[in-house]
Amino acid sequence: MSPQIALASSRATGSTIRRHGRRIAAAVAVTALAGLSLTACQESSPGADGDIGVALIVKTTTNPYFVSMEDAAKAAADKDGVSLTLAAGKQDGDATTQIQAIEDSISRGDKGILITPTDSSVNSAITKARDAGIFVIALDTAPDPADVVDITFATDNFAAGEAIGKWAAAQLDGKEAVIGLVDLFANQVATVDYDRDQGFLTGMGIDTKDKTKNGDEDKTGTYTGGKGGTYTIAGNQASNGDQGDGRTAMETLLSKNPDINVVYSINEPAGYGAYQALKAAGKEKDTILVSIDGGCTGVKEVGEGIIGATSQQYPSKMAELGMEAIVKLAKTGEKPSVSSGLDFFNTGSQLVTDKAVAGIPSITSNEGSKICWGE
Repeated sequence: MSPQIALASSRATGSTIRRHGRRIAAAVAVTALAGLSLTACQESSPGADGDIGVALIVKTTTNPYFVSMEDAAKAAADKDGVSLTLAAGKQDGDATTQIQAIEDSISRGDKGILITPTDSSVNSAITKARDAGIFVIALDTAPDPADVVDITFATDNFAAGEAIGKWAAAQLDGKEAVIGLVDLFANQVATVDYDRDQGFLTGMGIDTKDKTKNGDEDKTGTYTGGKGGTYTIAGNQASNGDQGDGRTAMETLLSKNPDINVVYSINEPAGYGAYQALKAAGKEKDTILVSIDGGCTGVKEVGEGIIGATSQQYPSKMAELGMEAIVKLAKTGEKPSVSSGLDFFNTGSQLVTDKAVAGIPSITSNEGSKICWGE
């Protein structure tokens, strides 16, 4: 998200987005159809009367982060006369629904697919779509390997994680770090999951060994970020990017090591769940909690001191650029290109905190609230 993610945060269910300093209102979640959460955006059939057919397939609409993508895609479809079909998993990690939505897109003869891939289990279906002549763009979550799709529009999730890791190390001021990692999945592998986790640890100054694998770093050692110091990793627990599961994950981590004083969370819903567990244990004031997403709820939580810092990303921009790319391809044959030095197009992120650190670029929660997404 987020990760799967990723990524997104709310005390209830999640978050939603911005477009270049302009708030985009959240839309109503997509109504489920035939158990697949699949709906048509327009009455006309994709490809009919010369229409450009596009499918947007997101991880779930229980998270406003992905609803914001739908909002942006709908606006772009209206503007460019695109016949848009929407699909979403029932929950984060639901690959079966995504695969069915890809099959449906192939049957319709769509020109393009925009997808936030759940994990590598959707790769074969994506390859089938490309073999059928459909241009496939990943949003938010790069597939593994990256060339499974034609191009990815996403946050540099490793860089977003690295920023909150550097900030957390600076806040410790040389104290021992006892770290709890609230990740996305336990039994699935997604780039958004390991990129954010491994980026955070790298920002802390901890050797992560294999950057595509969570949990293989040494459990004790020395971090070099900030003033540096010793660290202990209490463990990694999956949250599925969900508030309730995030609380359970944090409770489990505290049972393993009640001395945790630094918590990384995959996204803000999971982060707020972790905060609830910390508060119940009377540890919320003594723990540095960081996250990634930058939804309006998460930014508000930064302002309230619940989350110390978050990396804000821009999901509507991903959808807008994806729609624009497919329309341009259909009309001119021109294909989009990746950012220099990367294997994807970086849509950017900014650190949001009210405790700025010299040498780490950031914006305040007040500034972040003007460009956030969601309610």
